Amino acid sequence: MGRALAIDYGRKRCGVAVTDPMRIIASPLLTVPSGELEAFLRDYIPREHVTDVVIGYPVTVNNLPSESVKYIDPFIARFRKIFPETPLHLADERFTSQMALQAMIDGGVTRSGRRDKALADRISASIILQSWLKSQENKNRN
Repeated sequence: MGRALAIDYGRKRCGVAVTDPMRIIASPLLTVPSGELEAFLRDYIPREHVTDVVIGYPVTVNNLPSESVKYIDPFIARFRKIFPETPLHLADERFTSQMALQAMIDGGVTRSGRRDKALADRISASIILQSWLKSQENKNRN
């Protein structure tokens, strides 16, 4: 079984999280400038044996795609061309920013540290990934 990787895609930067090889824990990995994400993935996916990629897909409270999808959809299309054999899963990313902020508060991150958007992006990616892992676990049980 290979690792799973999650991306919290943003116009300026992308938070990236990854699982351990046994897919037990999702951990924040790094934040990559959006323009450098493809190059990072071309190197990282084969080197670390990533077999699934999860991308946070923004939807509104009405379950309709939000305005942000106009930036994410082109990336998804490019990803599928570059990595046709790697399954790409879309995950609801509603409220992950608020959950990341709360995780930072709970973790004792100082007020000035909570202003670090790159840290929030990495934590959001790990929340997206942990949620996806849980959904996969639930599917396997049923």
